Amino acid sequence: MQKISKISISIPIYNSEKTIGQLVNRLVEILPAPLEIVLVNDGSRDDSHSVCLSLQKKHPEIVTYVELSKNFGEHCAVMAGLSLTTGDYVVIMDDDFQNPPEEVLKLVDEARTKGHDVVYSSYPVKNDNWFRNLASDINGFMATILLKKPRNLYLSSFKCLNRFLVDEILKYTGPYPYIDGLVFRTTNRYGVVEVQHDKRLDGRSGYTLRKLLSLYLNMFVNFSLLPLRCTTFMGFIVTFFALLFTVYTFISKLIDPDMPAGWATTTILIAFFAGLQLVVLGLTGEYVGRIFLSQNKTPQFCIRKVYKGE
Repeated sequence: MQKISKISISIPIYNSEKTIGQLVNRLVEILPAPLEIVLVNDGSRDDSHSVCLSLQKKHPEIVTYVELSKNFGEHCAVMAGLSLTTGDYVVIMDDDFQNPPEEVLKLVDEARTKGHDVVYSSYPVKNDNWFRNLASDINGFMATILLKKPRNLYLSSFKCLNRFLVDEILKYTGPYPYIDGLVFRTTNRYGVVEVQHDKRLDGRSGYTLRKLLSLYLNMFVNFSLLPLRCTTFMGFIVTFFALLFTVYTFISKLIDPDMPAGWATTTILIAFFAGLQLVVLGLTGEYVGRIFLSQNKTPQFCIRKVYKGE
């Protein structure tokens, strides 16, 4: 007799008091047992805490509620949720109801029947604003270069991971996790399922420009040496052109001894090289700083309390 797979749903929560109740109740209603739902409150400023507490009391054998001590960011909250899941398949989904609960089984079935370690969702129509769509496009482009992500794959936050991949991801203890980076450094067994993408029921995306830049920096520095290699390559290119300019200046002086000194050219070159040096120093400092924070045991998240069971 085939064992029934346990499904875990991990949901990072930030200011979603008006949507998380509907989402959890719908998940409990339509998904088969055994089912586990892990809610991670990432320092919400609204009444999400009270709503999550009531959901845990309403579904004590299904819902586990995790209260973080402050806002650590979506990917840290996802790591906290993954660390408490026990299912054979774990589905990560947002708290905004843009991904219908009915689509969860599509991801799980694809992973189970095809043997994928991860199954991403793709959207025929994406109901986000232009800024969010632009940020997703930039994120995908950078991931293709830095993480060797397949070009035709959209990195959606709504995805299904099997237990093997979850356990491997949790081995990462650094302070700046990036879930998709951890996925692609572990496996190339991925699948894609087309699902519906609805409009947000309430509020707006919690990703500000600052948070998006921080996310891009995590991808840049934590999971690739390509930025450092690019700066090395850039150094060779600049040095080559500097040598050409030196030869050109020397020959010009021989041909025309009365040639006036090029103050404008000198100023431009100094400014250019100074800027290049600052960029390289800043990038190197970012790598060194993250090594320091990792060695200093900076935590991914701090759990204030876990509400589970009776």
